[in-house]
Amino acid sequence: MGGAPTVLNMIINAPSVDRRLLPGKVIVMTGAAPPPPHVLFKMEELGFNVTHSYGLTETYGPGTVCTWKPEWNSLPPHAQAKVKARQGLHHLGIEELDIKDPETMQSVPPDTKTRGEVMFRGNTVMNGYFKDSKATADAFKGGWFRSGDVGVRHPDGYIELKDRSKDIIISGGENISSIEVESVIYSHPAVLEAAVVGRPDDYWGETPCAFVKLKDDCNANADEIIKYCRDHLPHYMAPRTVVFGELPKTSTGKIQKFVLRQKAKDMGSLSRTSRL
Repeated sequence: MGGAPTVLNMIINAPSVDRRLLPGKVIVMTGAAPPPPHVLFKMEELGFNVTHSYGLTETYGPGTVCTWKPEWNSLPPHAQAKVKARQGLHHLGIEELDIKDPETMQSVPPDTKTRGEVMFRGNTVMNGYFKDSKATADAFKGGWFRSGDVGVRHPDGYIELKDRSKDIIISGGENISSIEVESVIYSHPAVLEAAVVGRPDDYWGETPCAFVKLKDDCNANADEIIKYCRDHLPHYMAPRTVVFGELPKTSTGKIQKFVLRQKAKDMGSLSRTSRL
């Protein structure tokens, strides 16, 4: 079976009355958004074997697949979930895929930390955007299709997305990955869904704002979510604002961050007196 991470999240949080024993291991392919490791961990507990693939509409299907490595068998379950959440290795269907510095067009080293933009090239990449020559020219600047995704390459060649370039939160000169913050929030026992965007801040420029939907019959307040994040992340990465409620989604279950960014902007800027 296949489904976006939001679908997998619905499965792991299904009421006990709706659950059924699986007849055997069920193979699952997930994509459309980076899956939180906690969701993958819980899926494995239920008997699902999940593989993560990554691609875009513009590249006609998967560009990478996170192929399982035998040496990962010895890792603890939570560590296995973290490596499964990577985007993986170049798929044969794509002629060329690289992570490059968007300015110099040089490939980033496989050091797990140097960030660049994921780029594609080949005959399965689109020719351009319909009747939008400017968007097409911008997307293919430098001769490669620019995905808008920021990632790193690990020493074993596996790539890992850190964020969409437009979703990175720049706070006090530090780049904060919304994906990393969301992964921590998803692991909170009371949280069903979460999305993190930047909120204007008079002092820091912007700070993380978390939109959270709690599980039925579970309670948590903003201070608890913030403390939980501070216990698992550097303090500057923890949300300064937490908003509870439903999260807007597309018809395929992807969270609409552009809607949340506007909501955070409409909330106004945090004042200079609100400092870490």
